[in-house]
Amino acid sequence: MKKKSVLIIGMGRFGRHLAMRMLELGNDVMIVDKDANLIDMMSPYCPDASICDCTNENVLKSLGVDEFDICFVTIGEDFQSSLVITSHLKALGAKCVVAKAGQDIQADLLRKIGADEVIYPEKEIAEKVAVRYNSNNIFDFIPLTSDFSIYEVPVLKDWIGKTIVEVNVRQQYNVSIIGIKNSTSLNTMPNANYVFNRDDHIIIVGKATDVFKLTSKI
Repeated sequence: MKKKSVLIIGMGRFGRHLAMRMLELGNDVMIVDKDANLIDMMSPYCPDASICDCTNENVLKSLGVDEFDICFVTIGEDFQSSLVITSHLKALGAKCVVAKAGQDIQADLLRKIGADEVIYPEKEIAEKVAVRYNSNNIFDFIPLTSDFSIYEVPVLKDWIGKTIVEVNVRQQYNVSIIGIKNSTSLNTMPNANYVFNRDDHIIIVGKATDVFKLTSKI
């Protein structure tokens, strides 16, 4: 995978976690914040760092924002600054601007001034936790659209020793199996003749209502 050049503005908790993970994935990362203490905290891990106020358009211009593949605006407390910086980034030709929002109205405003994508960490985490703990039989959950998500659930007892085609999952439960996971491996797009084992977890795509009907039988 080709590494990306990434600019992250705002070194709050989310920004710091994002920077560390982007570095771990092998990307070129530059971090910016007007708080020198936050930059000092991160500089041992990310030497390409700058202490500056990005609400100043000339400061942003000096960073060469149009050269980055992605510019993240991860300011948490000062939403006005987030709006100003997002607007400046788009005006300066940033290729892709991803901005962090804390409320629905903030997300709407960021989109209106040109943010290519708005992330809503608290809302996304809350939704994931709610779905995860709504059922004792959902191990993981990844939303795809407003209707469909990917779920990791245990195999039904009635399925053990049967093949996927024998269970007829799509017709019976209105979900699609895209993977089989166990303690040693992950089988993506398993063959229709795959035989379910007791320790299998199934990775399925479907609507929440259909998945909950399935997990209620586990």
